[in-house]
Amino acid sequence: MHCPFCRHPDSRVVDSRTTDDGTSIRRRRQCPDCSRRFTTVETCSLMVVKRSGVTEPFSRTKVINGVRKACQGRPVTEDALALLGQRVEEAVRATGSAELTTHDVGLAILGPLQELDLVAYLRFASVYRAFDSLEDFESAIAELREQAPGATADDAGRDCAESESGTGGTVEVPVPAHAAD
Repeated sequence: MHCPFCRHPDSRVVDSRTTDDGTSIRRRRQCPDCSRRFTTVETCSLMVVKRSGVTEPFSRTKVINGVRKACQGRPVTEDALALLGQRVEEAVRATGSAELTTHDVGLAILGPLQELDLVAYLRFASVYRAFDSLEDFESAIAELREQAPGATADDAGRDCAESESGTGGTVEVPVPAHAAD
């Protein structure tokens, strides 16, 4: 590490501390030549390989922006989105892999998003699980009903019947443009 003051090519670490969120290390250094002190922050880089093959650093902000689109019109707060972004970053870092695909990141979003808002989950899942038909949406909704706490097969059937008759709750499900053809 070059000294930022005199450009000496070496420095001595005086103190090391982990940041509050535990994702980086703050080091106080001292230059042996000019004796001035400076701070460096070290982070472990996590790279994302895009579909085009381009590699770029993981961005929690991009995760939050993508989820924000799925949550448009839903009762989801900015704090909840920030927490989801943090959970996703922790999950992808926990894989121990230095490189992930955008698809891997999208799949890591699904779990926390399902807990946050089911409609936003369906919107997001339709992209990352590549729904091709209405049957894909129906099977995803059936899976969600099965996972609901205390739900039985009879409850799921009744919910479906009520939705079809218009007397039960409805779920907003975006229809892919190619499905309307």
